Parts: sequence; C-alpha cells; structure tokens
Amino acid sequence: MGLKPTQYRCASEALLRRFRKEGTLPRIHPLIDLCNAISLAFATPIAVFDTGRIAGNLEVRYADGTETYLAFSGEEEHPEPNEVIFADAEGRAHARRWTNRQSATSAIRNETISALIVAEAVHDAAGADMPLLVEAVAAEVKAAWPQAPRTSILSASSPRFEF
Repeated sequence: MGLKPTQYRCASEALLRRFRKEGTLPRIHPLIDLCNAISLAFATPIAVFDTGRIAGNLEVRYADGTETYLAFSGEEEHPEPNEVIFADAEGRAHARRWTNRQSATSAIRNETISALIVAEAVHDAAGADMPLLVEAVAAEVKAAWPQAPRTSILSASSPRFEF
C-alpha cells in the first residue's frame, strides 16, 4: 500500500508490541477487549465498528481525498488520495490505512447495539486461519451476548456481507 511499515504498523502488530512491552492491554469495552485478545492469539488485525454510526454500506476502497475521518483526538482529517479506507455512503472514512487507524465516528460505545467485526489476513495460511478466527469470535460473542452473530468470510468471488 506504499506505507512505511514501522510508521504505520498493522493493528495486530501494534497490539503484540504493546502486550510484549507492558504485559497487558488496557480495558476499553468488553467487545473490544474480546477482539483484542483474539487478535493477539491469531496475530491478525480485527476492527470493530458501531453499525448505527455507519451511513449505508461500508466499502473498502481507495480514497479520493474528499472523505472525512474523525481522529480520536477530535481532529477531522482527510485521507490521502489512493489511501485504502473503509468508507460509508456519506463519504466518512471509518478506517484509514486499511484498518490501521479506526475513526472515532464508529468506535464502539456503551450505547452500541449492533457491531460489525472485521478481521483481515493475506498471509500464506490465511485460508486456514480465518475460519478458525471467525469461529473463535462467534463462539465468544455468542457466550457473552444474547443474539447469535452472523458470520461470513469474504473473498474475491464473494466480496459482500449484508449487515
């Protein structure tokens, strides 16, 4: 993607580095804590989005530079043209640099009632690892919350998930 790997580490690598350094991760929200633990276990990035704060579809695409991104600092940014983003129908970028930086707009909150959990992998064993990761997330979510999650594994031949 043209990013400097030491400047913009993937989310799972940043979690692993923080865990190695501190021996623990901060408690954020039960769903985020769960996904962070599974991300560590699989060394695979996992993003969690509040679907109530997403307008229309969420599309992984290249930015044109007009999209807005809300940093956790409260600052509004515009992704660089051709940067990989998760964009909604209103031109809001819910993640930048693939899922390396999630937007504050769709971050999980205590009042969140519906979430989209996205895990991404392109390593050699991804085809075998992803079904195990999805199964782990689904089992833990089902054990903690009353509504069973819907799951799907996307690919070039199956690129959509309706939520």
